[in-house]
Amino acid sequence: MLIFEKGQEGRMMTILPECDVPVSLPEEGSLRKKSMHLPQVSENDISRHYTEIAKKAYGVNDGFYPLGSCTMKYNPKINEDTAALPGFKQIHPLQPEHTVQGCMEVLKTAEQYLCEITGMSRMTFQPAAGAHGEFTGLLLIKAYHESRGDNKRTKIIVPDSAHGTNPASATMVGYSVISIPSAEDGGVDLEELKKAVGEDTAGLMLTNPNTLGLFDRNILEITKIVHEAGGLNYYDGANLNAVMGMIRPGDMGFDVVHLNLHKTFSTPHGGGGPGSGPVGCKDLLAEFLPGSMVEEEEGYVFKHPAHTIGQVKSFYGNFLIVVRAMTYLFMLGKEGVPEASKHAVLNANYMMAQLKDVYDMAYQGPCMHEFVMSLARLKKETGVSAMDIAKGLLDYGIHPPTMYFPLIVPEALMAEPTETESKETLDKVIAVLRSLHETAMTNPETLHQAPIHTPVTRLDEVRAARNPKLKHEF
Repeated sequence: MLIFEKGQEGRMMTILPECDVPVSLPEEGSLRKKSMHLPQVSENDISRHYTEIAKKAYGVNDGFYPLGSCTMKYNPKINEDTAALPGFKQIHPLQPEHTVQGCMEVLKTAEQYLCEITGMSRMTFQPAAGAHGEFTGLLLIKAYHESRGDNKRTKIIVPDSAHGTNPASATMVGYSVISIPSAEDGGVDLEELKKAVGEDTAGLMLTNPNTLGLFDRNILEITKIVHEAGGLNYYDGANLNAVMGMIRPGDMGFDVVHLNLHKTFSTPHGGGGPGSGPVGCKDLLAEFLPGSMVEEEEGYVFKHPAHTIGQVKSFYGNFLIVVRAMTYLFMLGKEGVPEASKHAVLNANYMMAQLKDVYDMAYQGPCMHEFVMSLARLKKETGVSAMDIAKGLLDYGIHPPTMYFPLIVPEALMAEPTETESKETLDKVIAVLRSLHETAMTNPETLHQAPIHTPVTRLDEVRAARNPKLKHEF
């Protein structure tokens, strides 16, 4: 029930005193023609309403959240404490530079740390999310080619296993997208890549490890092929959690990279933000970075790169998210960063090994941070789909893995357990998945009805898609 449906005429939360100053209203043409639709409820009503909704929400603090390629890891509370410090929280972006030197030092230090982790030369924090980072990185590639008068480069190569935002971002920048198929081992098909590159190639967008949870062993050959064709290599950092501190995108041959601070570096993820998708690049692209880069002179100052593409967001990005990520890096230290990656890979391989006798794996291990199951055979034998297994998990209080992605795997379930989950949690989830497989074999109809014990049971998703109710009718 909506808050609007719980009210009673005339009920309110507070009683304001009579106005003791002259009332000054806008001109008649600027006034509303009818009263605003506000719920008429008491403070008690509204408090209970949102408390009830909060109890029905599910996040990383509630339980296991294995969304593949999303790295929904636990957010340490010390991150929140640091971001709440008055010297960080109670500032304004228009303050004089000399009054926010500590905040500027955070941006500069974070840039240096993340450049070291990625093998890049410079880093901007303006982009507010991963896809925004993709868009910004591609603008850098475009500015580079245009600065050389190389306007014939109009195509971006994207593997068929890529995140959906990759071709969308390339299209937004004005590029044509060339999709190339994966090889049998799940990596980029080198022969198809060689056919695709040419004088019109602006660049390649690639995630490594890819969305199948596999590290492409031909990565140096892949980036070399693109470079020899005159293109640049873009690294989608969505899966950096598997390799941070172990191997650097810059050393793989990538020229530009975006990161997800709200994935890899333990800042809040989802709920509408704020996110952060900083973009790093090699020296050849640094002159095109968005404005307001922190430089160290006599103290810290903001400067615009020589041929900046301009602002991609107001001011300096979501600053407090950078503070959270910096706290995470300070807490882990140089030894802890690769340790986190090792445990992420260990957890994924442990789950995969414990499930591969009952679920078909799309690709045999070892995997990296995530693995993909194909339930095509299970559906053929029992009628139970990946959707049914995902819905069944909800009855056990477990958030499902990513469903039906990557698109190249039929009936896909893609799970990423992350390094912050204990063996006890993984064992519980493994036991539940094995139990659901047994139910599929013996009583499949039960799973067709799942979930049964959740606040909202199985929805008519076809009806919801074709006849959505997007607003309340007063």
